[in-house]
Amino acid sequence: MEQRTLGRTGRQVGTVGLGAWQLGADWGQVTEDEAFATLGAAVDAGVTFIDTADVYGDGRSEQIVGRFAKGRPELTVATKMGRRLEQIPANYVMSNFRAWNERSRQNLGVDTLDLVQLHCPPTPVYSTDAVFDALDTLVAEQKIAAYGVSVETCEEALTAIARPGVASVQIILNAFRLKPLERVLPAARAAGVGIIARVPLASGLLSGRYDEHTTFGADDHRTYNRQGEAFDVGETFSGVDFRTGLEAVRRLAPLVPEGLTMAQFALRWILDQPGVSVVIPGARNASQATANAAAASSPPLPPATLEAVEAVYDDLIRPQVHDRW
Repeated sequence: MEQRTLGRTGRQVGTVGLGAWQLGADWGQVTEDEAFATLGAAVDAGVTFIDTADVYGDGRSEQIVGRFAKGRPELTVATKMGRRLEQIPANYVMSNFRAWNERSRQNLGVDTLDLVQLHCPPTPVYSTDAVFDALDTLVAEQKIAAYGVSVETCEEALTAIARPGVASVQIILNAFRLKPLERVLPAARAAGVGIIARVPLASGLLSGRYDEHTTFGADDHRTYNRQGEAFDVGETFSGVDFRTGLEAVRRLAPLVPEGLTMAQFALRWILDQPGVSVVIPGARNASQATANAAAASSPPLPPATLEAVEAVYDDLIRPQVHDRW
């Protein structure tokens, strides 16, 4: 698998990683055996970057990833912090950072966390010097090797990129979310900040497997967060109305090259965007993990295809989401 530098971490990572939200069983039940099989298949296919968070399954995802990653120094494991308390800027202080990081180190079974990301904090946090001073202290103490941010908006990303200690920015980027291409990716490239592309399949919409009759379990955020009831609506189907997303996928389907699935096409599109370090699709089983990783070895998409993707976005998606994200 092609390797790229993950921004200011200096680490080399495979271009397709693995998002481990689903291993916390927040997308419906995933057994430990299924979780380990998924992780094993991903690594066998060349994945070297795994992204988790302290709140995924209340630590379950971290614990599973930590047990799997033990003895595999080639893996980079990123986690996130900040969503364990009420989302107010006053909670983003050193005492909480120490507590959250200690819990994550225990869950992952490590002395130093590879990469810790603020987990979509309130917008004022990005402009608070004390927050980044605290993160710098944790790096100096070797509690964390590097830090980054996971953001909801392009403006938050740009504010973070301007911080000299920020190693990476995790942002929603997919064929339904093109706004980061305008300013965020160029700014990150110029600053040497890594870009971690999350929600690459728009919560599965871009897999091409859903239709108007598809339903999801009550414990699946694609059921309970469609209007942003639990967290930012942009995390579910990238904030796109489900039926609009289905129509967009139907228009994109003829663009998929022979030999690729719709999901692989969607991942390849992201990898073709200058400045992307790694894309982190989730996978619920080994076959999905293997198929996702295979997108990294497919040829770049031709310019005409990239333009056609943008045309679908302009026609159907931009009016819904562009101003917000």
